[in-house]
Amino acid sequence: MRRPLAALILIGMTVLGAAISYPAEPLQELRVSAIPDENPNELMRIYTPFAEYLSRELKLKVTYTNVVDYAATVEALAAKKLDMVWYGGFTYVQARKRTGDAVPLVSREEDLNFHSKFITRKDTGITKLADLKGKTFSFGSVSSTSGHLMPRYFLLQNGINPERDFAKFSFSGAHDATALWVESGKVDAGALNEAVWDKLVQTRKVDTSKVLLFWTTPPYVDYVWTVRGDLDKGLQERIASALVKLDYRNPEDKRLLDLHRTKKYVRVKPEDFKPTEEAAIAAGLLK
Repeated sequence: MRRPLAALILIGMTVLGAAISYPAEPLQELRVSAIPDENPNELMRIYTPFAEYLSRELKLKVTYTNVVDYAATVEALAAKKLDMVWYGGFTYVQARKRTGDAVPLVSREEDLNFHSKFITRKDTGITKLADLKGKTFSFGSVSSTSGHLMPRYFLLQNGINPERDFAKFSFSGAHDATALWVESGKVDAGALNEAVWDKLVQTRKVDTSKVLLFWTTPPYVDYVWTVRGDLDKGLQERIASALVKLDYRNPEDKRLLDLHRTKKYVRVKPEDFKPTEEAAIAAGLLK
């Protein structure tokens, strides 16, 4: 009788041990990145201060790292090599589809009513979308919301199919590169996001005596700070709260917000990006 009883006790202890939920080890470092929609030096200039701010607010080591391309940010989040990424709306949709649970936390207030800008040189004779037929054109990155998805979607809505109607189209890889390609004559026209266009104009990094804006898209939802779905829910809330509480009237907060060209962050939900997903399907970029 002793052996069966001992076996039953051992089995019971094993089952009890398996049923006990042990707390996960506290996160030692929050690894942050952003889609490479501008040149690497500019990205480091923008996001390193955000990492420093979050590190102070969260009492946690926060590091920012540049990633080589858009797809790499999605794969790194899925592989848990990144914990938080500044995504475009389309890249967030891709990340959500890839991981099943990526969580959108906050967007800039402007991102809920964002636009893409279509630019050309003054010597091309392009003044409207129909004039793009037979011309060369540049998008940004293949996975960019404001540099490819939404420009392509609205072109199709206006009866222009890039594959059929452009003499040639290409991908510059970044919004600032698109502007340079247009200005240099590498392409006749291009599309980029409005925030980068405004920054290039204000900092005089684009020659507006040569390059002009000729069309602006209707509004759509774009950029968003996104975290891994399995990141501690309490930490997710603390990150969102730290970003939302930034106050433009505070000089230190203003410095951060100015880097991101906004005055305020707002909370968002997965359903806010449903129109982006639908546009990607309609444009043939997502199944």
